[in-house]
Amino acid sequence: MSKVTNVKFAGLGGQGILTCTDILGSVVFDLGYDVKKAEVHGMSQRGGAITSDLRYGDQVLSPMIPVGQADYLIVLGDDQVDANKHHLKAGGVLVKPSDFDVDQLGNKRALNVALLGALSKHMDFTVEQWMAAIRRQFPERLVDVNEKAFLLGRGESAE
Repeated sequence: MSKVTNVKFAGLGGQGILTCTDILGSVVFDLGYDVKKAEVHGMSQRGGAITSDLRYGDQVLSPMIPVGQADYLIVLGDDQVDANKHHLKAGGVLVKPSDFDVDQLGNKRALNVALLGALSKHMDFTVEQWMAAIRRQFPERLVDVNEKAFLLGRGESAE
């Protein structure tokens, strides 16, 4: 059986969780992986809890990540860690806003992409593969701020 990588995004509605899932999904799809996604919206339109599962590998049979099996858990607010850490498997990677200086973000709405930058340090995809997906995701006027946010999350300078 081929390995399936499980990535769970969690936070509140309006934080860009589905955008994160779409960007990562684009990266792995471009590389030829089988990709499945599932979202739980809840009261997301009113700022309620939302999670998004993304699974990829040679063959993925289900879009849902079993509890305690996420290889990566990305929370869009440090206050979301306790409510979601049960999804992370032993030895899994937790990515959260306090992992870097969010005050350096040029646009606070780009926090989700900065978190993808922090996640990218733990994955085997190139920066250019991530940037190509970011460029496809956003209108041209938002590409620069999101590319800079991604690099900030990686701990790199955008200059």
